[in-house]
Amino acid sequence: EQPKAKVIKLNTNENPYPPSHLVGNAISGVTLDSLRKYPDPACDILISAIAKYHGFDKENVFVGVGSDDVLAMGFLTFFNSNEPVLFPDITYSFYDVWAELFRIPYVVKPLDDDFKIIASDYEGSCGGIVIPNPNAPTGVAEPVSFFEEIIKAHPECVVIIDEAYVDFGSQSCIELTRKYDNVLVVRTFSKSRAIAGNRIGYAVGSKELIKYLSDCKFSFNSYTMDTITLAAGVASIEDDEYFKARVQDVIATREWTKGQLSELGFSFPDSKSNFIFAKHESVDAVHIFEELKKRGIYVRHFSKPERIADYLRISIGTDEEMRTFIAELSKIVK
Repeated sequence: EQPKAKVIKLNTNENPYPPSHLVGNAISGVTLDSLRKYPDPACDILISAIAKYHGFDKENVFVGVGSDDVLAMGFLTFFNSNEPVLFPDITYSFYDVWAELFRIPYVVKPLDDDFKIIASDYEGSCGGIVIPNPNAPTGVAEPVSFFEEIIKAHPECVVIIDEAYVDFGSQSCIELTRKYDNVLVVRTFSKSRAIAGNRIGYAVGSKELIKYLSDCKFSFNSYTMDTITLAAGVASIEDDEYFKARVQDVIATREWTKGQLSELGFSFPDSKSNFIFAKHESVDAVHIFEELKKRGIYVRHFSKPERIADYLRISIGTDEEMRTFIAELSKIVK
């Protein structure tokens, strides 16, 4: 939900802080005259900035209109066999949508009772693998070694690691792309870099994988990134100090919120993301969801699958927003 009224919005995992002022300066610096021309289809300035930031060559980086665009292009490019693609049963809700849209066979693998991925479920023959780290909506993260074992077991297919929330405390698999030519790491500017409104996503992988992605993209739509967004993305990369400071702010608020939720009778997996996936010991999740909404506080409830119907996903807001959230929540559950 994207409510028009002023509310405390903790339902879509947006960053509670604005992007760097350099982003604003870059957007303001885009001339009207430049907008009459098509943007650079190669997105060179943004790809160069991302490649330099991570220490890769430009040929190792692909960009798209948010990580959704990058992931969808990954599905379209790499998952073409008769073998099923594998991903968790509780995970990002668009994986099965893309698989069905592109007529890709897939099999979901159940998380265990602690909402953790079972590595042995991904050992068999398949047409590809997609796993987020941390997972969403659970917030559970795994170490790089966990993913390396899965990648090594499948040299014949592409393994996509979706790192939308990786900056909030989990280990990145990006260095594995130097070691294995079948792994693609996908990231977004929408969460930790606070530019959800500009739509920037990117992938890092072997030069061969990136070339295939680019070939598919240029056959589909050559002009995916607009001039303003390219400028904003470069500016965000350039202000690394601001970026890291705001990430630490979100982490600190998340850890404080965990303590408060525990005192109120909630249980939750240990989140390494900018949200908490929480269940109350005795009060129904739908009741809490509706009562918070009456108070102008929006969180996320998933009715399906049934296994997570008792949980709420709570995005991390500012300190002031989370204090208000906890104060109102305490009135509902006590």
